[in-house]
Amino acid sequence: MSTGCTDLNSTAQLHTDKNRLMSDYEVTLVNDNTTSVCPSSPLVTSSDSLTDTLRQEFYVRFKGPAETPFEGGTWKVHVELPDTYPYKSPSIGFVNRIFHPNIDELSGSVCLDVINQTWSPMFDMINIFEVFLPQLLRYPNPTDPLNGEAAALLIREPKSYDAKVKEYVQKYASKEAADEAGAESEDDDELSSVASFGDDDDEPAGQMDDV
Repeated sequence: MSTGCTDLNSTAQLHTDKNRLMSDYEVTLVNDNTTSVCPSSPLVTSSDSLTDTLRQEFYVRFKGPAETPFEGGTWKVHVELPDTYPYKSPSIGFVNRIFHPNIDELSGSVCLDVINQTWSPMFDMINIFEVFLPQLLRYPNPTDPLNGEAAALLIREPKSYDAKVKEYVQKYASKEAADEAGAESEDDDELSSVASFGDDDDEPAGQMDDV
């Protein structure tokens, strides 16, 4: 009985989270050309079908926060939801390249700092794009890097770091670049959890333990 209740609650939250996310962001289903920018989009023909797909993976178009060197950039973020969402955290990865100490330049894996140390069912998908990722871009942590070059440049020459970020934005973070990158990385499984830092020293830095 309790398992059934948990499943119903999980499905209800998934519907709610999905609708909130799609009302504010452009969402594209993986292996599907369907794109929706709102829950009532005519492109969405079946709520149940969409929920089944979203339970697996999709892309969200994410824009760099204002008043940062990432401003003006557009990134396609790959999101994969586990069957146990929201009790287990989603996995995310940047598809097109970004220059940031806590984001692996090639795989797109993300290492969030201690402000996102633990994942909670109280969080939802929109928190990732409205709070967690903007804060990560605004306040990078060069002491625990996935991109050593970016971390060293930020510490030693902050102005040069900003310039490099802007260079990457111009080169890799246009809308067109994001679309092209998405087409090239359908099979990329390099994702990172937004839950917490891994405690195992042998675990890749981009992977985080679920709490």
